[in-house]
Amino acid sequence: MNKRTKTALLLASLGLTSVASVALAQGFLTIGTGSTTGVYFPVGTGMAKMVNDSNSGVRANARSTGGSVFNMNALASGELDMAIVQNDIAYYAFKGTGIQAFEGKANNKVRTLAVLYPEVLHVIARKDAKINSIADLKGKRVVIGDLGSGTEQTARQVLEAYGLKFDDLGQALRVSPAQGISLMQDKRADALFYTVGVGASAISQIAQTVDVNLVPVSGNQAANLIKKYPFYVRYNIPAKSYKGQGATVPGVAVQATLVATTALSDDTVYKAMKAMFGNEVALKALHPSLATNFSKDKAVKGLPAPLHPGAVKFWKEMGLNVK
Repeated sequence: MNKRTKTALLLASLGLTSVASVALAQGFLTIGTGSTTGVYFPVGTGMAKMVNDSNSGVRANARSTGGSVFNMNALASGELDMAIVQNDIAYYAFKGTGIQAFEGKANNKVRTLAVLYPEVLHVIARKDAKINSIADLKGKRVVIGDLGSGTEQTARQVLEAYGLKFDDLGQALRVSPAQGISLMQDKRADALFYTVGVGASAISQIAQTVDVNLVPVSGNQAANLIKKYPFYVRYNIPAKSYKGQGATVPGVAVQATLVATTALSDDTVYKAMKAMFGNEVALKALHPSLATNFSKDKAVKGLPAPLHPGAVKFWKEMGLNVK
């Protein structure tokens, strides 16, 4: 029994059958995001507010979650209606391959709504740990992201490009970004992986409180990573993005993407899309990652799964040639 059915039964039991019918007809969306210290959460919260302010009959709320892998599983179970995820993780879920959580469980109901912005792999190291290359992480205590998060998968793939595995680390610390910050501040971790938009509060907080350096992902290792996993792109973290960062740091990125499933009606998706993406200026005001990187043309490139029909209708109205 999905949550909409449960809601209808509960309201019916209270003598509110007509209210239930109206509620279900209008549509309620739960949008999965990520840690409150990342970029997904403020973006998702802002999008939910845009939907609620649109007076379209659709209502939305954003939930903080464990990240991309959790979100894809929650979409499959009906716990979430929409989610912001890394495009690589959405692709793996759609195909039922790539990582253990999705092996043999292809979810062909996954549909893309829009590509939002690049998610840059940040590898932050304490300067006193003397880590200047990914190869230097061998034997170190490294935060690799929450269990099942997109960051964990990115960390695995990047280490692989440098000939390392999690077992080569002194400790592979699977904790939330907030816990990772504490470990770095308390000198219980030497480095931290975090796949997130540039300017994320978690990275800024570490840079403000700990003497750190950004570790580059570049050269042949980056080229090999992109060749094996084509959803990656090169991305340079601009100088002065964080305290103490004097120079541009070469790196790689995946793409933050808004996804849903075919369980959502075309009309609900269309109305939500119009509310969230109809005013590009308002959308870009939600976060610097969107302000710097989002455009309607980029929104339909590098899709991990087919566009939802409701999204197709909206993007066609915006002048894009999509199907």
